[in-house]
Amino acid sequence: MNTHEFYMNRCIELAKNGLGTTYPNPLVGSVIVYDNKIIGEGWHRKSGEAHAEVNAIQSVKDKSLLSKATIYVSLEPCSHFGKTPPCCDLIIAHKIPNIVIGTIDPFAKVAGNGIKRLIENNCNVIVGVLEKECDELNKRFFTFHKEKRPYIILKWAESLDGFIAPDKTLRETQQEKLSPVWITNSYSRQIVHKWRTEEQSILVGTKTILDDNPKLNARDFKGNNPIRIIIDKSNKISETFSVKDGKASTFFFTQNTILTKKENIIYVNIVFDTDFLLNLTNRLHKYEIQSILIEGGSKTLQSFIDLNLWDEARVFIGNTQLNSGIKAPILSSIPKKTISIMDDTLKLFRNYD
Repeated sequence: MNTHEFYMNRCIELAKNGLGTTYPNPLVGSVIVYDNKIIGEGWHRKSGEAHAEVNAIQSVKDKSLLSKATIYVSLEPCSHFGKTPPCCDLIIAHKIPNIVIGTIDPFAKVAGNGIKRLIENNCNVIVGVLEKECDELNKRFFTFHKEKRPYIILKWAESLDGFIAPDKTLRETQQEKLSPVWITNSYSRQIVHKWRTEEQSILVGTKTILDDNPKLNARDFKGNNPIRIIIDKSNKISETFSVKDGKASTFFFTQNTILTKKENIIYVNIVFDTDFLLNLTNRLHKYEIQSILIEGGSKTLQSFIDLNLWDEARVFIGNTQLNSGIKAPILSSIPKKTISIMDDTLKLFRNYD
């Protein structure tokens, strides 16, 4: 690893601190180096707050060193006025001569304009250091802007014999509402709640709500609750279910037009035809939702798989046998990675290189 890569890697690690809190903005980290020493660093913490470069510059105690320093940033500095002023202007104002950038921002209002402005102001600019790693860091943001849809993560847990839930008779016999039939262990379940804090939204179908009455929050891990997205074609979900408690922003996609004034509840009218999922993800893009964790039942998950409309899949294999029940989705892919979590196995799939 050369010097530029070393400091860019630090930018990436800093940027990861913002996972789950910067939406709809990207994850960005920045490091300022003088005489082979880091004199300032920062990351973007929350949408509407200072960007990574601003935090890094503000952290430098001796500002006179900036005119002789190099600033590293994982994503191209912005060049437009949004909720905050352009970072390019701040870099130029402090006369920082050297700028090393991980990757170009795909957002139309930036998209090379930041680099152009820096060069026009006689800055030395290097682009593409750990570019692949910087692209991976912002896979959600890049998918949102390039594909015009959210980044889609499929998640489910299945038994050793390939079921995601016991059959209805067994559920009723075991009084699942009082004693749930868990496929995975408590450690795996906590990991799922961690994921919920990292993704902007979570999606399930009607059957999952009616069968399990889930809260779809992150109660077992500290962080933000995801936006809840519910597919409820025929409005079968009554006010008694947890997803209508108003405690988190919740979208209900339905074929009927419903007007409501309940806080945090939004009904979206949509046509349930062969293009439904494509139209759904298009609508979510318009609502500036960058990522979805799909935890819905087998039918919902398989629908996304059949359309090849997914980016990652995270599949838990629990150390249990159900013998019968609802079959797990079929995913004809080879896992990129397999992890042991006590007696559970987690298989990680990617639908891109």
